[in-house]
Amino acid sequence: MGIKGRVDKMVVLACETCKERNYTTVKNKKNIKERLELKKYCSRCQKHTVHKETK
Repeated sequence: MGIKGRVDKMVVLACETCKERNYTTVKNKKNIKERLELKKYCSRCQKHTVHKETK
């Protein structure tokens, strides 16, 4: 699901260390073809880790 009439889509970010799905965000699929990779705080690991977009 995204915003009606737009190319933005909701994506889920999962921690690379523990694989927990912690965050959701919006991504413009026309401009960004590759998967998102952000450094975010993981509550399970209790530290900042790399979070990647999941399917």
